[in-house]
Amino acid sequence: MAACGRGLSRAMGASPFSAWRQAHSYTRGRLKPEYDAVVIGAGHNGLVAAAYLQRLGVNTAVFERRHVIGGAAVTEEIIPGFKFSRASYLLSLLRPQIYTELELKKHGLRLHLRNPHSFTPMLEESAGSKVPRSLLLGTDMAENQKQIAQFSRKDAEREIEGRRALFQAFPKYEAFMSRLALAIDPLLDAAPADVEAFWRGSLLQRLKSLSTLKPLLQAGRIVGARLPQYYQVLTAPIAKVRGSPDTGRTSQCGSLSSQGQQSSAGGIRDEEATVAKVQVSHGGRVQGVVLQDGSEVRSRVVLSNASPQTTFLKLTPQEWLPEEFVQRISQLDIQSPVTKINVAVNRLPDFLAAPNTPGGQPLPHHQCTIHLNCEDTLLLHRAYEDAMDGLPSHRPIIELCIPSSLDPTLAPPGCHVISLFTQYTPYTLSGGKAWDELERNAYADRVFDCIEAYAPGFKGSVVGRDVLTPPDLERIFGLPGGNVFHCAMALDQLYFARPVPLHSSYRSPLQGLYLCGSGAHPGGGVMGAAGRNAAHVVFRDLRSM
Repeated sequence: MAACGRGLSRAMGASPFSAWRQAHSYTRGRLKPEYDAVVIGAGHNGLVAAAYLQRLGVNTAVFERRHVIGGAAVTEEIIPGFKFSRASYLLSLLRPQIYTELELKKHGLRLHLRNPHSFTPMLEESAGSKVPRSLLLGTDMAENQKQIAQFSRKDAEREIEGRRALFQAFPKYEAFMSRLALAIDPLLDAAPADVEAFWRGSLLQRLKSLSTLKPLLQAGRIVGARLPQYYQVLTAPIAKVRGSPDTGRTSQCGSLSSQGQQSSAGGIRDEEATVAKVQVSHGGRVQGVVLQDGSEVRSRVVLSNASPQTTFLKLTPQEWLPEEFVQRISQLDIQSPVTKINVAVNRLPDFLAAPNTPGGQPLPHHQCTIHLNCEDTLLLHRAYEDAMDGLPSHRPIIELCIPSSLDPTLAPPGCHVISLFTQYTPYTLSGGKAWDELERNAYADRVFDCIEAYAPGFKGSVVGRDVLTPPDLERIFGLPGGNVFHCAMALDQLYFARPVPLHSSYRSPLQGLYLCGSGAHPGGGVMGAAGRNAAHVVFRDLRSM
């Protein structure tokens, strides 16, 4: 299971509820007044952090404001009989260490490897019985080259020459991306160098901070001066690298919860328990949390899986945070152009470029991430320009996944669940208008019209839908601006600067308060690295207290 690549990056999940139900049945009602650690939010990073802490003997409680665990990676039965990964749909970057160290397979996580994994149908005028072209990519290098060669020039001599060059170029591209992934892997699996400790700490702290530079220096030696750009590519939204980025959601959060409950520390998880504020002692140190019902829960440390904005601007008493730090947090770029649409259908989409079989059984392309309205860069540019004018894209970029093509238990017999990741949609519409039901449905109808052009009959197959615009994602899941990464995955908000400079090591200016969610290094994507890294930092700090 090489990172960022061929194994887990093509996995699609199954059995979303079983492990969660098992854990849920015996964890409520056991709340104690004091723990070693409290985790705010039962998203995947919060659960990863809690599971590692419990394995290390740290008595941990997790509080979740919603009625289900999982955060943005939750699986919900929104439409009766249809189970959706409601806000996310990819398991593209799950760290293999987490899968093995937490024994997630043992605790109910099942992975379906996809090959092929990417399908891009074209909208073309068909001549006679000729079907439109499409691009189907998988693990077979020779077949990938043939697929790409369809789009070379038609002139005979140039076609042969172009194919020869292509056959040489694509393997080189794959080899380079594999080398790049191996170089950057260590950066994802460790806390960034503690710059503040280096400049202000004791000699011992400075020496320790120097040792944390090793992964960065190693990566720099391999990929050179363009490391920042390459790092951004490998941690970008949807992990669109190597042509094999996308995977469906899994029972990951339920498995993490089950693993945590069976650890030696026996941690507690409480749903519908909203943390109202972080408690601070008179000496300026975290001493627990206060729940919305007024209950006080003491702890030596608090880890927040909430966004940096929620953690530091809403939950933490402002008098205990430096003014400059608060200002930086308030200025984080949180813009997100994504609207997620979950669709229940009574049959598989029938694409003009790859017609269904008479029996209607899933074909190889149905298990892929299916890219629509992506034929050329002009389409992408126009979609972006619409949103800049405060308008939902006229022809949105659509990434379509059908998890039930691999796991039929997600939908009733013969039916399917479809996840649509669509761009671009502004948070606020033109003229300062907020999204309402009319605008929400109009946009969803436009998306469905686009799919209909590629797969006639799609609209007639829809039996239900769930439309989540950026404000909906913010309201339901606590994602600022609707951003599933908590803040933008831009160069000025990565590594040393995530969430802000001098505070990228999961620690905050308030002693005992840590960030463990996607707003911390290495950022978003269902990888769990922030939770794992934060847990190890917290454990080291607890030992030194």
